[in-house]
Amino acid sequence: MNKIAAGVIKFQTEEFPKRRELFATLAQGQSPEALFIGCSDSRVDPNLITQTEPGELFICRNAGNIVPPHTNHTGSMTASIEFAIGALGIGHVIVCGHSHCGAMKGATEPEKLHGLPHVREWLSYVRAASLTVEEAGAGLSEEERLDMLIRQNVVLQMRHLETHPYVAARLNTGKLQIHGWVYDIEHGGVTVYDDASGGFVPVAEHYREGIASVMDAS
Repeated sequence: MNKIAAGVIKFQTEEFPKRRELFATLAQGQSPEALFIGCSDSRVDPNLITQTEPGELFICRNAGNIVPPHTNHTGSMTASIEFAIGALGIGHVIVCGHSHCGAMKGATEPEKLHGLPHVREWLSYVRAASLTVEEAGAGLSEEERLDMLIRQNVVLQMRHLETHPYVAARLNTGKLQIHGWVYDIEHGGVTVYDDASGGFVPVAEHYREGIASVMDAS
């Protein structure tokens, strides 16, 4: 805890002064470009991965980067998605899974979660992805099946996201795009779901034209 507290002091004395004007602007309101839905895993840092500044990402994190399908029950994810899309008018949503995901490992062995009833219930939102791996992953190694589940879970949560009213409305009017990512902790790679092929491709390939325009502008 002392290291964390010392980090606050370093932020206040070294980092905050460098961005004083930015924080003065952010104090007046926010206009993030993307809603980033990621896993709570401590090894995943959305701002570090995307090299974004405060105010650029609206971040929601939970075990397994899960988006429950929309119901009339109010939960934190449902409320956050509604606010991000309906109130802030965010035009992009990123659902980001990651390698070596403990939540996905738990989803493959729910019988080992008897002492964690809330975790077990939460991971029931992964069940369709788990069944897909059971159907399509015969003959694969345990590691390969986990990697497949991580990807299938991202796709599943993207589909769940589409059931949320504001998301559906903005998708249907072309005002919103949903992106599915998987981050490789060990190698720093990021792959993106390609709807046309049904597979994942490197971020540099998927966003080639847009990245080039940003690089040219800088």
